[in-house]
Amino acid sequence: MPDHIHTPAPVIHHPIPLAATIHGAVVPAPPAALPAVTSVQLPDGRIVTGYTLIPTPPVPARPAVGSVPAWAKTTALLAPTVGGGVAAAGVGLSYAAPGLIAMSHALWSAAALVVAAVIAVPLALRSVRRAFTGDSGGSGGGSVRTTTHITQNITATGLFGRANGTINH
Repeated sequence: MPDHIHTPAPVIHHPIPLAATIHGAVVPAPPAALPAVTSVQLPDGRIVTGYTLIPTPPVPARPAVGSVPAWAKTTALLAPTVGGGVAAAGVGLSYAAPGLIAMSHALWSAAALVVAAVIAVPLALRSVRRAFTGDSGGSGGGSVRTTTHITQNITATGLFGRANGTINH
């Protein structure tokens, strides 16, 4: 090959910008800009750049912005208590159900007794009263029962006027 034809040097891509060229040798820029990357010079003089094995320290978590409100703590503490109370009430009602059913039957019976008393007591009193005012027995003739007629007249003037009345026997 003739000397006047030059073959170009191979193109090498360097992801880190080059700092300088010393006697034709390319010296890489210090890798301080990249995290966890260091350059090490080996005993034979070569410089090797690579990732470090020591991990970077983790970013500390942000502290809590504010504390938990008192009402939220109270609600959180009361929630299991209320739930336990509801569960205990359910268990208690399941044990009390037969007694509650019997008590409702007893209440219906008591209501029927009151209604029967309201009807039967006036009938009994009326029959006893007739026995004392009616035939006394033994004379054969009955006594005549007289009735009293009462007439009542009431008059009033106007919508809210005072009412006057007379009672005639």
